[in-house]
Amino acid sequence: MSDTEESTGEMSDGLQVELFHPESDREPGDTNWQGYGFDVHPVVFPVALVVIGLFIAATLLLGDTASQAYTWLFNTIGSTFGWFYLLAVNVFIVVLLFFAFSKYGKIKIGGVEAEKEFSDFAWMAMLFSAGMGIGLMFFSVTEPIYYFNSPPAFFGAEATTGGAAAAAMAQTFFHWGFHPWAVYGLVGLGLAFFSFNRGLPLTFRSIFWPLLGDRIYGWPGHVIDLVTVFATLFGLSTSLGLGVAQVNSGLSYVLGSNMLGVANIPTGTIPQVLLIAGITLIATASVAAGLDNGVKRLSTINLYLMFALLGFLLLVGPTVFILSAWVEGLGAYFQNILGLGFFTGTLAPAGNGTPTAWTVFYWGWWIAWSPFVGMFIARISKGRSIREFVLGVLFLPSLFSTIWLATFGGSALNSALGGGAVQQQYTELGYGAFETLGMFITLNQYPLGVVSGLLATLLVVTFFVTSSDSGSLVVDHLTSGGKHDVPKTQRIFWALTEGLVASILLFGGGLTALQTAAITTGLPFAVILTLMCYTVYLGLSNEYQILESEEFAETIQDLSERGDVDVVTSGDQMVTDVSDRDESASSSD
Repeated sequence: MSDTEESTGEMSDGLQVELFHPESDREPGDTNWQGYGFDVHPVVFPVALVVIGLFIAATLLLGDTASQAYTWLFNTIGSTFGWFYLLAVNVFIVVLLFFAFSKYGKIKIGGVEAEKEFSDFAWMAMLFSAGMGIGLMFFSVTEPIYYFNSPPAFFGAEATTGGAAAAAMAQTFFHWGFHPWAVYGLVGLGLAFFSFNRGLPLTFRSIFWPLLGDRIYGWPGHVIDLVTVFATLFGLSTSLGLGVAQVNSGLSYVLGSNMLGVANIPTGTIPQVLLIAGITLIATASVAAGLDNGVKRLSTINLYLMFALLGFLLLVGPTVFILSAWVEGLGAYFQNILGLGFFTGTLAPAGNGTPTAWTVFYWGWWIAWSPFVGMFIARISKGRSIREFVLGVLFLPSLFSTIWLATFGGSALNSALGGGAVQQQYTELGYGAFETLGMFITLNQYPLGVVSGLLATLLVVTFFVTSSDSGSLVVDHLTSGGKHDVPKTQRIFWALTEGLVASILLFGGGLTALQTAAITTGLPFAVILTLMCYTVYLGLSNEYQILESEEFAETIQDLSERGDVDVVTSGDQMVTDVSDRDESASSSD
């Protein structure tokens, strides 16, 4: 495993360059403008800044009109294009599984000579932190309790009954299970393959090389990367806005009269913007530290904190109920996954707006956030086979998400089913106020609620930081022409910009504005991802043909006869690994 940022994300060399890289004299960032601590693409960077600046100005100048416009746009996109979101994400799952279990599953990201740069544990830690952190903290209690009181129409359950609780678990598992991770996995696979196996820039334009060729360096590529920048920025801003709202409510609840009674913390837009400013400064320091010293270290800390909070509630909470709810929820999820995946609410209208207000929003959010998560996954996944990559990204985080949701959502439902404080508070506050408080109200029903509440708040903050600095690295790649190493000044600039955009959206319409930004930028990007399925297939097919070619076989034979490499083949004699014999011997010792 590499311990230096400079080696992380480097292109493959040797055989991969000689036989697999396209014939092009272009290199990542070869036309960049450099100066004042910046190394940026001459088109993508300035155009992105102008559009972001215009958006911020319009949001501030329009005031209440902007808030109304966000609400209208959110409802219009959901009702008009919801069917497309649902269909597209189902297609992504099928395509990803095809890549994993077909002959292409044996292809290694980075080529046959590539080695893993991170241990499996470090890889999984970064996956969890980048992919789901803030969202899981925010919705793990409030979403199941919402469905418990307003059951999804798909299940036809009666509110506040055991049937509604089962439906709540299944619907929540559905929103946080295979579908979002299929989006992330598809994007990560495409980016990793075309960067590490083809030597192309680590940007979205590279995925379209099979269709565009050298035109990816022209305006078609510029447009693709610009859409990606906006989707990443607004998808990330949604997460940061949700996270800071929960931190604000958590501090107010834990430190205020509800628990400790030591401080009166105000809640609202102004305190949340101040919190964004403070946490963004922490994120900026982490960004400046780099991938290994910043993101990797914080991601590992996140994972330990998650396990600590999860284990604590499993121990002091209704353990048997949680485990039983997890098993029953999984059963209902697997039984209804196809129906839920294609349910638009058109033929059986959903009175609580589940497909539009929840599923379509989630799918738009995942798609908008996928460049950020997918590029980060790509950056850390060199040396893994396609099959290993898909199984790791699709199944393990999904399973962990269901355990987390069953623990926190199940603990809340256990109280709600008995008419306890969770249900009483939900009825009294309404969903809007309960949304950011649900986690802390639930933790307060069990021993050491103050400790677990403070730990939960700390965890949201660390997730905020890792999401911000990971996102900064991703936007840096996009706006620097795909260069792997960019100046620290540039990273800091984007970390501050993310905090600014999240703050402006909160001013311009609160959480509705954040959700609208995600679902709106997700729409054009969903079209790009759909087309990407085909371009990734073309790339993998070409890679497989070269691996099976006579030229590649002759090269491998020459290396083997020299006796300085070890060659590993699969059952059909396709070469899957080539490593230096001295290194192989030392690693086996």
